[in-house]
Amino acid sequence: MRVLIQKVSQASVTIEGKVKSQIGKGLLLLLGIEDADSQEDIEWLCRKVVHMRIFNDEAGKMNLSVKDVGGEALVVSQFTLHANTKKGNRPSFIKAAKPDIAIPLYEQFVSHLQTYFDAKVQTGEFGAMMEVGLVNDGPVTIWVDSKNKE
Repeated sequence: MRVLIQKVSQASVTIEGKVKSQIGKGLLLLLGIEDADSQEDIEWLCRKVVHMRIFNDEAGKMNLSVKDVGGEALVVSQFTLHANTKKGNRPSFIKAAKPDIAIPLYEQFVSHLQTYFDAKVQTGEFGAMMEVGLVNDGPVTIWVDSKNKE
């Protein structure tokens, strides 16, 4: 399971011209799921994301987590995070989980992440063509893969 974390001052998902979800200060999480992912990956990744100290403290140092600053979260499914670009110019997405596996894991990820937040975790719509808008704060963008824990 891979997540691209973006610290944002605001982010939103628009589908067919209508805003589905939006957040203020917090994290935009682009989530990629592969067949080998499990509940263990979900739990590890949620803990990692929620406790990652990427928000500034009073001294301007990245010392605070999204929980510490009362931030929000927006999770968007992103199968292209599992693109294989080793051969040719057209990416292969063979490692990305198909919807019958990915949707339940995506929903479990959102549900587990919700246990850490006071506000509702916002989402995109799995499989939909989405316009994702964001104002990256910093900018801070971090890639985390649950298969690279060590």
